Amino acid sequence: MEKTRLTPIRFPVDLLLELNRFVGQGQRSKFIIEATQKELLRLKQKKALQSAAGVFKKEDYPGFAGPGDVSSWVRRLREDIGK
Repeated sequence: MEKTRLTPIRFPVDLLLELNRFVGQGQRSKFIIEATQKELLRLKQKKALQSAAGVFKKEDYPGFAGPGDVSSWVRRLREDIGK
């Protein structure tokens, strides 16, 4: 069994009532855990994207001057993979 720890969390009453309306009895913890996992993943991805911003310099990749160039490159990659 996975280790767990009980932790008190304060919810706004209206949010808790809405949660209870949409999530079945005995499923609240599971729902909150899954929602927290999804949001943490989103935050980690956002942080990774922010830290990677600016890694590619325009002068280093003149073939990617605009969105059309990037789309063409992706299309060629996909065609090569299919061969």
